[in-house]
Amino acid sequence: MSSPKRLARIAGFLYLLVGIFGGFAEGYVEPKMYVAGNAAATVGNIVTNAGLVRLGVVADLLDATFFVFVALALYVLLKHVHKSVARAMLVFVMLAAGITCVAAVFEFEALRVATGAVDMGALGVSGSSAMVLLLVDLQHYGLLAAQIFFGLWLAPLGYLAYRSGWFPKALGIVLVAAAASYIVDLLAAFLAPDVARSIHGFATILPAIAEPAMVLYLLVIGVWIKQPKSERVLAVA
Repeated sequence: MSSPKRLARIAGFLYLLVGIFGGFAEGYVEPKMYVAGNAAATVGNIVTNAGLVRLGVVADLLDATFFVFVALALYVLLKHVHKSVARAMLVFVMLAAGITCVAAVFEFEALRVATGAVDMGALGVSGSSAMVLLLVDLQHYGLLAAQIFFGLWLAPLGYLAYRSGWFPKALGIVLVAAAASYIVDLLAAFLAPDVARSIHGFATILPAIAEPAMVLYLLVIGVWIKQPKSERVLAVA
């Protein structure tokens, strides 16, 4: 009984690291450097915050790495429930992690161009700034595209949590609902940007509830395993 609990707590700790590094890179660093549609402002922000951008790149890479380890731990923990669904969860996470790493490379190359580590003098100042904005755009929309897999992995995770009996069924349901919320937010961002800006705050509510709740449950409870009736009787005797 202790082994699943220990594995669940390891998964919870790794999941917490994913939230910390991802939140730092995408919630703090990106807003400080990226100004959509404004090359000069974006370049100025990157040059001013060059050290912070480097930390953001490393945070993205660590975020992706820990995300894979979270999925591996949860795969081992929950594959007995439904192996094919657990495999799908693992595949979705690896796709999301791969896109995140590629996006981080674009961000790092934008930093190199902005700081002159890559000579873009032939393009002139405006051309060089446009190149920086293009690279940061690729990073931004690459991470946005990865959101489909950040969302999709929650659906098999929620299913496995629901069916396992080790987690509250409500948690499994909220995880699946959060997956749908991620997908709606993503589709709106690409198909109807004006609508996306209006609904983004609402679309983040379910993920903001489901994922921290899963992390907290994994860290505090681990998994809830019913004690066999015979053992309960012996314990009372």
